[in-house]
Amino acid sequence: MSALIRTNGTEGEEAQVHIHGLSKVYRVHERPAGLGASIASLFRRKFKEVKAVTDVTFDIHAGEIVGFLGPNGAGKTTTLKMLAGLLNPTSGHATVLGYTPWRRQNEYLRSISLVMGNRNQLNWDIPAMDSFLVNQVIYEIPKAQFKQTLDELVELLDLGELLTKPVRGLSLGERMKCELAAALLHRPRVLFLDEPTLGVDVTMQGRIRRFVADYNKRTGATVLLTSHYMADVTALCRRVVVIHRGKLLYDGDLEELADRILPYKLIRLDLQDSAAGADLSRFSDAVEISGLKATLRAPRSETPATVARILGEIAVVDLTVEDPPIEDVIDLLFAEPDTNGGSAS
Repeated sequence: MSALIRTNGTEGEEAQVHIHGLSKVYRVHERPAGLGASIASLFRRKFKEVKAVTDVTFDIHAGEIVGFLGPNGAGKTTTLKMLAGLLNPTSGHATVLGYTPWRRQNEYLRSISLVMGNRNQLNWDIPAMDSFLVNQVIYEIPKAQFKQTLDELVELLDLGELLTKPVRGLSLGERMKCELAAALLHRPRVLFLDEPTLGVDVTMQGRIRRFVADYNKRTGATVLLTSHYMADVTALCRRVVVIHRGKLLYDGDLEELADRILPYKLIRLDLQDSAAGADLSRFSDAVEISGLKATLRAPRSETPATVARILGEIAVVDLTVEDPPIEDVIDLLFAEPDTNGGSAS
């Protein structure tokens, strides 16, 4: 499967994020359960190598919002941590804005931001505003710039009264908005988002998506986004990079990925008469019927002709044509046996 769908991203000196042959291998201690094994491990330790990221290569250019997809343990978070300078790679190299991330130069750290949905940067015992002021000092943000940026973020994220509440008293969605604000006060040119909508309700997910899109439009920031919510990806990203068991599977257009993996359309029907459902099998081998509702699968190239035949021969109240859910595309992409000896996120 990977050989069939893998494509190469565009490389070039103008890329703001450039990754070539990036790999990360962890050396993990192995110990069987039991007291005897615990004592033996004090004298003879056994290790195994876990390949978290293997020979990953892609470029991201200024202003792009790129979805970084993969199941749990695929290597997404490890890759983001290397790009943010939190981890050193085992091999390969990367540059972000011309800097080598793991050298952690001050100029680089002032130009990027990493937001992780399952990690907190705000102090729980003080109001969010106090943490913002700490960030102002850390990033040496001029007072006028800090006020202007904060006012914009308060408006965009509707922070309002949240600024003066202790962080522990905020809901998950409210805290996530404050986390985003804290990460953007220094106006980063590159933003790494790792599950920014994790655990928040559907309404808040939508608001965070709209905010990320607006921030990208206003500032031209480059965004690399990981998410298990495909609605985040379809709303924000035209291009996706897919990684599985540490290896790059696909880099390209999201719609093209769907075309290559599931080359069919879904035809959804509301029927006038349930008896008409019995005749649908002549239009497609794949038919699902529930009362007066039916769904057919048709090859993309044959969809217009199939729709015309249905409308000419069957009494239909309503008809819609849809692409397969992107979740199905991604699930099929990852449905292959593990031959990589394990991986880590």
